[in-house]
Amino acid sequence: MEKKKVLVLYAHPSQHRSEVNQLLFEKACSIPNVTAVDLYGLYPTFDINIDSEQQRLLDHEVVIFQFPLYWYSTPAILKEWQDLVLEYGFAYGHEGNALEGKTFLCAITAGGKEDAYQSEGYNHFTIRQLLQPLEQTATLTGMNYIAPFALFGSRTALEENRINDHVDLWSSLLTALVENTLDLEKAANAEKLTHILDELIEGGVK
Repeated sequence: MEKKKVLVLYAHPSQHRSEVNQLLFEKACSIPNVTAVDLYGLYPTFDINIDSEQQRLLDHEVVIFQFPLYWYSTPAILKEWQDLVLEYGFAYGHEGNALEGKTFLCAITAGGKEDAYQSEGYNHFTIRQLLQPLEQTATLTGMNYIAPFALFGSRTALEENRINDHVDLWSSLLTALVENTLDLEKAANAEKLTHILDELIEGGVK
């Protein structure tokens, strides 16, 4: 089976304070057929190279936004990236079909506990509901959106010894995406991937 190329666009404005995302980014950098890009490192003044970023999208079959959830949205550079790179005529609109058929997902960390991200919880919405603008972006551009890969309670993940297991799951997810062994249909209908990844990967999590 032909391997897929996976693009991870990483956005964290305070990497020196990161306890989880930096480790996820470093793991992504180590996996064959995965291109991991540190957007804040590459564009410290937000002077995004549109042609380069569009070519990167054309060169990959899977696109992942990796970021800490900030005020129920992405860090600023990811919004700037979307505004500039996903142009009319390229990503949507007349003849704007460059992204059609690609797979898209978000890999996020959230400071709040998982039960806070429920309709009856502190944040009033599930994590998938809060990410609906990105899901609609995928729909508009013809990409296939799958459920987010999320770590909740990230502020206490280190002291609770949950980070290593999450990084291992991330590695399994990226490998499955490269090897095309992830059940994309089931992943598209899930609320989130993290707890059911073993069910979605052919042969289970390695």
